[in-house]
Amino acid sequence: MRNETISAIEEHKVFAIVRGLSPENVRPTMNALVEGGIRLVEVTFDRKNGEENTLAALDILATDFSEQLIYGAGTVTTTEQVEKVKALGGQFIVSPDFNPEVIKKTRELEMVSLPGVMTPTEAVQADAAGADFIKLFPGGLLGPGYLAALSAPLSDLKFIAVGGVNADNIPEFANAGAVGFGIGSNLVNNSIIENRDFDKIYQSACDYKQAIESIRK
Repeated sequence: MRNETISAIEEHKVFAIVRGLSPENVRPTMNALVEGGIRLVEVTFDRKNGEENTLAALDILATDFSEQLIYGAGTVTTTEQVEKVKALGGQFIVSPDFNPEVIKKTRELEMVSLPGVMTPTEAVQADAAGADFIKLFPGGLLGPGYLAALSAPLSDLKFIAVGGVNADNIPEFANAGAVGFGIGSNLVNNSIIENRDFDKIYQSACDYKQAIESIRK
């Protein structure tokens, strides 16, 4: 399963990052993403408001979308959270930081590890600790130029650009060395969900699908 998840990430490339989604909005949001061609979904933990909605969303994904989506959790900062995600069928763990204990637990539980880094030192340390992909965060603030400078001497690492990535700048990040892209509010915006404009999420998903197809050519 681990190898299948790694292959799926390399193939589909775009992660929809979902934050603060109430349980009643999970199914229509996921349906819009699936119909638009998205196959990777990261449901983030909420450090301020607790874990309830995150775990509820993961439970719905496990029940209703396990055949359609590769899913996992983001903002994972403890080994206990890793265990909870595994229990709900999650296949990958994304963190905002480099935490060797989180990486170790992720690998022990046969999930894919994507820790967040900002510097070459962190990137090399995360790789040595067992990370499968290296999440460059905040990608938009640092920009494609920084990623290009980082990935040039570390070309064996698989970088995921997260933060400030959109359908227009995906080619720039790809040329700079990114093999995947984490998309948050540019794809799943909570104000759109509150208005129940799920067709807009579908259209955005289609745009990202097209952006990925363009960099394959």
